Amino acid sequence: MAKHKLTSVQRAATVVIALGAQRASNVYKFLKEEEIEQISLEIAKLDRLLPEEMNETIEDFYGLCVTQKVINEGGIIYARDVLEKAFGQQQAANFMERLSASLRTKSFDFIRKVDYKSLQMMLQNEHPQTIALVLSHARADQASQIVAELPHDMQIDVIERIANLNHASPEIIRIVEQNLEKKFSSIVSADQMEVGGVPYVADIMNHVDRGTEKYIFDELGQKNPELTDEIRKLMFVFEDIVNLSNMDIQRFIREVDTKDMAIALKAANEEVKQVILQNMSSRMREAIEEDIQYLHNVRLRDVEETQQKIVAVIRQLEEMGEIVIAKGEEDEVIA
Repeated sequence: MAKHKLTSVQRAATVVIALGAQRASNVYKFLKEEEIEQISLEIAKLDRLLPEEMNETIEDFYGLCVTQKVINEGGIIYARDVLEKAFGQQQAANFMERLSASLRTKSFDFIRKVDYKSLQMMLQNEHPQTIALVLSHARADQASQIVAELPHDMQIDVIERIANLNHASPEIIRIVEQNLEKKFSSIVSADQMEVGGVPYVADIMNHVDRGTEKYIFDELGQKNPELTDEIRKLMFVFEDIVNLSNMDIQRFIREVDTKDMAIALKAANEEVKQVILQNMSSRMREAIEEDIQYLHNVRLRDVEETQQKIVAVIRQLEEMGEIVIAKGEEDEVIA
């Protein structure tokens, strides 16, 4: 049996197998139903494992557990010193990097549990940079509601600051957090914490109402057109086509060249591919499927560029009012 790279679910299944039935049943109490289903399925499929695969997975799991414990108890600097002595510099850095995402979510944890009105009250009279920092840690729906209610001139300022934030000093985050939540003792963070950024702004913009969206993009477009384009590119992706109505899908299909459609669907996920093909005439569908079948050696870059081209067509049709991209829970579409 050849050694192969295990997926994350297979590795989790391997750890559960190593724990034994009794301990595994206790672990299952802390998992979600879908996680239990995924792991149980992998356990059923993992009929044999090489000893080195089992040992490597268990050692890796142990290393991550130790890393989490040391960081929680002693902080980042202490953890780095202990882990480097225990595992070596490279392996210690690897463990800490893999845990960095979960560590980042600890800061401002309390704000993600409050309603946006309470958060808004905490942020009133705060400097735009402070608002941007806090909203970078909030849920996207909270941030979008608060941005929508900010004064117009401050909306642009805050959006720009969130987009340009990317990294923030843990000390600054700690000070702001302690000022907003006195009961929150301290945070555990890496030397630089990833917050905000253009993708997060795009997520916020996907939740705001169209009036706020239009105002922000009109103003930001004049002030910073490059940033505006960057945000727009992330707001509607090719995979989001599955959320369009059949009528809207049929509308944009008429604007897309059949060769471009074949290239775009060549590497598309099955759900997107099927929803597009089902909205074509039988003749067009047969032609596209034939083109896909005979497309060989297509570069992924070409596929992505073609998909982006189709997304641009969809955005243009929406701007012209010919199709509707529903956004957010409150953006109802009346037929």
